Amino acid sequence: MSQCARVNGSCKRCEGDLPFEFTMAFQPIVDLSLAQIVTYEALVRGSHGESAGSVIAQVTDDLLYRFDQACRVKAIEMASALNMQTDLSINFLPNAVYEPEACIQATLEVSKRVGWPTNRLIFEITETERVRDRQHLCNIIDAYRSMGFKTALDDFGNGYANLDLLTELTPDKLKIDRELVMHCDSDFRRQALLNAIILLAQELDMTLIAEGVETRAEALWLARAGIVCQQGFYFAKPAINSLGADISPLLTELKSELAGLKSEVESGSGAVHERN
Repeated sequence: MSQCARVNGSCKRCEGDLPFEFTMAFQPIVDLSLAQIVTYEALVRGSHGESAGSVIAQVTDDLLYRFDQACRVKAIEMASALNMQTDLSINFLPNAVYEPEACIQATLEVSKRVGWPTNRLIFEITETERVRDRQHLCNIIDAYRSMGFKTALDDFGNGYANLDLLTELTPDKLKIDRELVMHCDSDFRRQALLNAIILLAQELDMTLIAEGVETRAEALWLARAGIVCQQGFYFAKPAINSLGADISPLLTELKSELAGLKSEVESGSGAVHERN
């Protein structure tokens, strides 16, 4: 990966039209300690609401770079048009980034054109099973950080997005996979693993985000354990071409309930009997 295809301001790999249409859905990431949406993740969908898988199935090796760039541009354009006031999180395929400084140019150009601050962009590392050159991935993260972007490691704790990656990678955020999140309010083994990840994130100065939160009990246990940033169907499903419905009443209610539980535990008048 020593040479980019960009010549005289154009890139044969990254630029040009795609032979299919697609759009974006947006799903909120919330901070329960603030009772606020802090980020929206942009998720690929077909132009008529088809699944991400049906879109990605059309991406050949020859279109990989072009598709990755098109997703970034469309996500930023749509976020701006929807007057998004939070951070924007965009998935990227490490193998679709040839040279970080060159391949980021389209992102910088669209951000400038629509007035989107680059410090409100987060790039989520996905498809890590295909990355054979970890040094290349480290270089991407370092380059993005130097440009003011933040990075996140997606699906942590499942498949190839595992502990050994953190021996070399330094993402700003870890997104904990649903496999560890589900039933965490009642499953001691998952609680033990999550508590260990919390300590790890504190030592490595990374923010944790729980993915796939689907129940109130999961949300409350995670927040009490210290994972206040969460994402999942319990809060909102991805909304196509939209930021979705107002969930502020739910977030305010959860924040109040957490404050009440904390007060009860501290006073000793109603300690919650969970195995932590």
